[in-house]
Amino acid sequence: MEKTPEEKSVLEMTVKASVDQIFPVTEFVNAKLAALGCSDRIRMQVDVAIDEIFSNIARYAYGPKPGSATVRVDVEQNPLSVVITFIDHGKPYDPLAVKRPDTTALPASQRPIGGLGLFIVKEIMDDISYSYRDGQNILTILKKI
Repeated sequence: MEKTPEEKSVLEMTVKASVDQIFPVTEFVNAKLAALGCSDRIRMQVDVAIDEIFSNIARYAYGPKPGSATVRVDVEQNPLSVVITFIDHGKPYDPLAVKRPDTTALPASQRPIGGLGLFIVKEIMDDISYSYRDGQNILTILKKI
């Protein structure tokens, strides 16, 4: 039988979808990582993912209108992993459908700024999934500890 979120002791916070909330969200997740004895390397990778994902929600999900975002943190066993889920009610957007950027066509100094963040998240996380259900974008990342 699958456990409910309450039985899994899922931590959750809902904040304004604004770039000034990246630090509080990062601190929220880092508290769980610290309790798990997570290495600095893994924590930094998770921090990069949080920054990229949450800043995209803050900048693009709602357009000029304000909105909120929920961040859930859970731990899975075998292997020990942290699972972070980002939920917003903004415009439907599947970041996994974005074409992989071509980093070979031009030198870095000649490429346009941006467009690599989600690519980096996909590379440093062990799993990433997206769904749009009940008017919500749901993006989940998993990092093995």
